[in-house]
Amino acid sequence: MMYEFLGYENVDGSVGVRSKVLILPTVICVNDLVSKLASLVNGTSATLHTCGCTQLGVDYEITYRTLLGTALNPNIFSVLVVGLGCEKVRAHELANDIARSGKWVEVLEVQEVGYEGVLERGVSILKKMVSESSRRSRRSYEISNLVVGLECGGSDSTSSIAANPTVGYVSDKLVDLGATVIFAETPEVIGAEHLLIKRVRDEVSREKLLRYISWFENEMLESGLDIRGTNPTPGNIAGGITTLEEKSLGAIIKSGSRVIEEVIDYGERPKRRGIIFMNTPGYDIESVTGLVAGGSQLIIFTTGRGTPTGSPIAPVIKVTGNPETYKRLRSIIDVYVGTVIEGVETLEEAGERLFKEVIEVASGKLTASESLGHNEYSIWRVKTSF
Repeated sequence: MMYEFLGYENVDGSVGVRSKVLILPTVICVNDLVSKLASLVNGTSATLHTCGCTQLGVDYEITYRTLLGTALNPNIFSVLVVGLGCEKVRAHELANDIARSGKWVEVLEVQEVGYEGVLERGVSILKKMVSESSRRSRRSYEISNLVVGLECGGSDSTSSIAANPTVGYVSDKLVDLGATVIFAETPEVIGAEHLLIKRVRDEVSREKLLRYISWFENEMLESGLDIRGTNPTPGNIAGGITTLEEKSLGAIIKSGSRVIEEVIDYGERPKRRGIIFMNTPGYDIESVTGLVAGGSQLIIFTTGRGTPTGSPIAPVIKVTGNPETYKRLRSIIDVYVGTVIEGVETLEEAGERLFKEVIEVASGKLTASESLGHNEYSIWRVKTSF
């Protein structure tokens, strides 16, 4: 059976599930200005962040790669880059790199055209972009064009026995149909790495995965902490998760059972199809930001205790297996799979229901976080500012 979704084809051949006009600040100094622009022009999305200046080495590389990857996400139709003028991330350089994809991009700098100039010109540019974006029509595309990111946050015991296994079923089905699935959160696999490593296709990727895990463990040890003794979080423990190993075993279930084709760093684009592991922190917002910078058009996010987290770039499908959370926070949940625990549905039936939701959201159905206007975005910082 062929599965299709309704999406937007881009000039580079990628397919978006949304057609967004992005206002991309290069540095925190222009965040308020970018917020003003977004409030003046309906139909725009802004990625406010705290990075862009006094960053060196790998820290700067991550920021630049994330900003570029965000702009190149298939869900982005056009981009207005807004810079200050003296920051480390150069607005014109970033715009030129975006333009290589063929994507419509404009750039404005405060120190070049003035504060009022950015507002006046920015509003004019954005109105034209929104007008052009609104003229685009959705067409049918094979599901193999999808890149789906996986995330979990506010996990509890129901995440391990209902939500994550359901997502694992969907993950396997997507991969079998030729789609790409990216799962992440390196600290969340510690304690279960001996199982995960067996699924990685090649030695190079296995070494990368172990190196990323060691980095996180060493960072914690240098802080005087042992991650194996400080994770799970208080919220996880209150939700019934007792050990790091238990949390990790539950977390990796959402990646399904297929071979892990590639291990990539934060915000990188996968070069292969199938299941991909991305090195990210466990912090939900930074992890989701890395996933969208890596090209994910859609995020499946499991939560036991509940979180309204969204993204300005990709729709986030919120899944819970906790009946109390669903009752209390129904407005932020898209799919309830506690039915598996209750014996109302089999895992496969719940998985098929979630799979249908993925197709519908990819075809334009709004998620709860989209309807509520949640647009969280944060870039991972690995070093101090200078």
